[in-house]
Amino acid sequence: MIDNLFNMLLLAKQEPLVESETVAEVVDVATEAVSSFSADSWANLGYLAAAILFILGIKGMTHPRTAVRGNMLGAVGMLVAVLVVLLSGNVVSWPVAFVAMLAGSAGGVWLANTVQMTQMPQLVALFNGFGGIASVLVAGAELIKVSNPGVAGVAAGLTGLIGSVTFTGSLIAAGKLQELPQFKKPWSFGGQQFVSLGLLLLGLLLSWMMADGTGVEFVFLVLASLVLGAMLVLPIGGADMPVVIALLNSYSGLAAAAAGFVISNNVLIIAGSLVGASGLILTQIMCKAMNRSLANVLFAKFEASGPVADADDVYAGKIKSTSADEVAMLLEGGQRVIFVPGYGLAVAQAQHAVRELADLLEASGVTVEYAIHPVAGRMPGHMNVLLAEADVPYDQLKEMDEINPTFSQCDVAIVIGANDVVNPVANTDPTSPIAGMPILEVSEARTVIMIKRSLSPGFAGIPNPLFAADNCLMLFGDGKKVLVDIVAAFKEA
Repeated sequence: MIDNLFNMLLLAKQEPLVESETVAEVVDVATEAVSSFSADSWANLGYLAAAILFILGIKGMTHPRTAVRGNMLGAVGMLVAVLVVLLSGNVVSWPVAFVAMLAGSAGGVWLANTVQMTQMPQLVALFNGFGGIASVLVAGAELIKVSNPGVAGVAAGLTGLIGSVTFTGSLIAAGKLQELPQFKKPWSFGGQQFVSLGLLLLGLLLSWMMADGTGVEFVFLVLASLVLGAMLVLPIGGADMPVVIALLNSYSGLAAAAAGFVISNNVLIIAGSLVGASGLILTQIMCKAMNRSLANVLFAKFEASGPVADADDVYAGKIKSTSADEVAMLLEGGQRVIFVPGYGLAVAQAQHAVRELADLLEASGVTVEYAIHPVAGRMPGHMNVLLAEADVPYDQLKEMDEINPTFSQCDVAIVIGANDVVNPVANTDPTSPIAGMPILEVSEARTVIMIKRSLSPGFAGIPNPLFAADNCLMLFGDGKKVLVDIVAAFKEA
């Protein structure tokens, strides 16, 4: 019937329709074609609309200016997909579905209003874990319904493997980001990589066996994969967490795609594939930003290959402290100022104070820019999110490759809570744990102001000789309070 409609439209293009009888015939064919749509056809049409919204959403989130719109498009796409599932009738009951949606929405609203910006990386890690375990539960529920799963059983096994690894791995990543004592330091034992490889091979074998399995294999598969997820993330240091989060995000998407094959749901396959692919791309970007391979992140320890310099030797007698009044005087005579945000800015919630100081500088004719390192903070894009919250103009955010060649023309570089991403040891010490990692070359600025609570090291656990450089002044204190003091001193000057 649809073919007939297309033929009529093609004929109309070749020979314009002018007779009312012909027009009526086209309308009748179109009406009949629409009415011939089955429930599955309408469902697939809805899934297609949702998939298009997902793609547009991901596209929108590639730039801060369109990120909010992209997020909304993705949310609308998910709403469309959920409504299609509910309308298809393949649910337990409408009341149960409504209660579940209401509970999920209430949880989302609560998290949005209570979770601090500094806790966003942990929340993202938990979301990845929840996505992984949700896929495992979906696959397990489907296995209960069928007696001879066949190919769907293999897909269910892969879902259990990837989803379970994502779940425990994400929980441990969240614990590391929260700096919980039991997860803060990398943990490993001799031969751990071989044990992990054995668990992976066991999981793949059990997945293959599930084609003719009874479902008991699925339980053992999930248990082995939960252990595997923990063993993969426990040895990884906190400095690699941006890479790990991106990778776990990809895992959650792959688990969802596999679950889509289990239940024959097209939109789940599409959405999971999109998340999986985008997560892998982001992982590669993060690895490039740290000058490390993915294998190095997953299977090597983030530690020095030689002796680590002692902080007392690096800093003794070389640290020069300053005050808010002195910094204000320096800023008065400057023409170009670059802010370098780090995790300390997030902890202090200082983004609005930074914006206020930047506005004052711009009003005085000073050029203001922000140097953004890809792995600054605890997750990809962390600094961009913080600065966007303070309505910092997008064109002032400069990526590392763009801003680095211009630091030598910078009068004052103000580093707020960043450490490893500005540590020149990455360029000078081949035995350092951050050796070869691209950094922001703030040491090239005429004057560097380091705003930190103390001389404590970053996640890499090594001292930063920049603190003791001739052109560096240390301003100790809470990032927000210090910036507020600088604003007050600048206004009084």
